[in-house]
Amino acid sequence: MSSETYLNHPTFGMLFRVCLVEDSRELFTTLYAQRLFFLVVNGAQGMEFEPVSRADARILVENRLRMFRRAGQIKDYDQLQAIHKRTFQ
Repeated sequence: MSSETYLNHPTFGMLFRVCLVEDSRELFTTLYAQRLFFLVVNGAQGMEFEPVSRADARILVENRLRMFRRAGQIKDYDQLQAIHKRTFQ
């Protein structure tokens, strides 16, 4: 079973989920180029797409990595580390 998540953005097409940032907030990127990033907030009024810079997206992922490391969630840390390398390096 795949844990990959996709969304369809009204303007930019298919988005790929990079990671969960916190409850109801997820980081997505454009599927093919991975150049545009969006913070997707799933709230009471539906989904909201907030564009974020590549640098801000990287900080969000690195903060999530630190949280996994502190919590001792090694499997989650390793999976997100691989995504981080593939996306930002």
